[in-house]
Amino acid sequence: MTYAHAAAPSSGGTGAGGRADTVLAESVVQSVDWLAVAPPTIVAVAAVALLVADLFVPERAKHLLGWGAVAALAVSLLALLPLLDGDRSTFCLTGDPGVCSYTADRFALVVQLLVLAGALLAALLSVHDVRATKLPAGEFWFLLLASAAGAALLPAARDLATLVIALEVASLPAFALVGLRRGDRLSSEAALKFFLSSVTATAVMLLGISFVYAAGGSLHLARLADGLATAPERLETLAAAGVVLTLVGFAFKTAAVPFHFWVPDTYVGAPIPVAAYLSVVGKAVGFSGLILVTVLAFPAYDEVWGPAIAVLAALTMTVGNVAALRQRVDAPHSAVRLLAWSSVAQAGYLLVPIAAAAYADEPERAVGSTLSYALMYGVVNLGAFAVVAAVAAKGGRGGRITDYRGLAATRLPVALALAFFLINLAGLPPGIIGLFAKVTVLGAAVDAGLGWLAVIMAANVVVGLYYYLQWTALLFRPAPAAPDGGPAPVRTALTAPLRGAIGLTAALGVALSGAPQLVLRFAGEALL
Repeated sequence: MTYAHAAAPSSGGTGAGGRADTVLAESVVQSVDWLAVAPPTIVAVAAVALLVADLFVPERAKHLLGWGAVAALAVSLLALLPLLDGDRSTFCLTGDPGVCSYTADRFALVVQLLVLAGALLAALLSVHDVRATKLPAGEFWFLLLASAAGAALLPAARDLATLVIALEVASLPAFALVGLRRGDRLSSEAALKFFLSSVTATAVMLLGISFVYAAGGSLHLARLADGLATAPERLETLAAAGVVLTLVGFAFKTAAVPFHFWVPDTYVGAPIPVAAYLSVVGKAVGFSGLILVTVLAFPAYDEVWGPAIAVLAALTMTVGNVAALRQRVDAPHSAVRLLAWSSVAQAGYLLVPIAAAAYADEPERAVGSTLSYALMYGVVNLGAFAVVAAVAAKGGRGGRITDYRGLAATRLPVALALAFFLINLAGLPPGIIGLFAKVTVLGAAVDAGLGWLAVIMAANVVVGLYYYLQWTALLFRPAPAAPDGGPAPVRTALTAPLRGAIGLTAALGVALSGAPQLVLRFAGEALL
């Protein structure tokens, strides 16, 4: 699409010297590369289409809306294939075509792959849940796809305005998804906590962005980096404050300690597929935004954000692991609560390469370790949530960890899949991809001279082994006795979509463990 504006020619009278007025004409042309923006656009259009279709689809056929959402996400993933040839940019400045608001480079494509694939798996989990819990289908699928569209837009954003808009488009529908269980107290409380924390994060972030804009003089990340590097000395304090406030805003989004308090209650109160979506896609949004602003916009202030993120990483992994360690296996909702605290700890690991980027000669290569780890984490964490969703527990919230005792006796493939996911999260063989991903992150810290952070991470990995292996061992222990004296079988609800989600994540996990270079190669490449 082309936008053009031309000033109408004007003719004035001829002056005494016989000089005629010049004809003024101005043209402002901006072309949109629809192929570059296709992945988020397809998802956004599908979201609106499903919301409208909900008005005409009879109640007995509402489940077809879920399959429509799955199909739309699958098509958006296919739309990434034509973009593999090279970087494509659009919404560029007419006076400087090299400065654009949207760039589909390798970094954007890797994150979009993670986001759209994660949303696809969450949609598969939701097909059964929406029907079983009688959630409003049209609203649910619209909100999920709208959030996924914003999440897919964010990694390609190359100016602060587009980045903030994408972040909010990804976040705002998520509030409603968490609280969509009407009349459910836990769901309402979870949505309120999530909403208040996210609004606070956005307000803090916008204040920080206004500071760095005042100091750097531009919203485009490339120009902002140059502006901050050459800013007058009197504006350095303002710029440093803006950098810190922007980091605080993203710390909320990534659930970094001490801005993590909303995570456990939000995951427990949300439908399990929504908790799975937030644990992977929500984190991908926060981390990709954090990488963009630090590496592309704030390189001149790496002495500010580097140590800050390193401390956040150490605190986050430690608090997350200690809290997970303290979870009682027989407590209500302990399965989802343990995965929630585990996701906090994993966020700490994901922060390590970003902190290392501040000290590395090539920060674009250092952050590749975060993407490699995120791809591994996304596959196995979604798989773990898929098994939790399949276990029929009271209240539909995953139940107690003790409810999984004896799962191997009744559903051996499901038990083996969950054991494999947990072992990957722990970083133990045969979960090769989990082990290698952790080694890659540790290597990024060591290469950057952050030996103290590598030691803290190694200690936390050891702590995490306990609660992951404790849950794994329960799967293969004899089931508790039933009233008739025999073993009580673990109840599961293995519908076709749940089988598909568990099978797909397990197959991906095995494939990555067999060929870890498929994702680990990003750790040694400059993607930005």
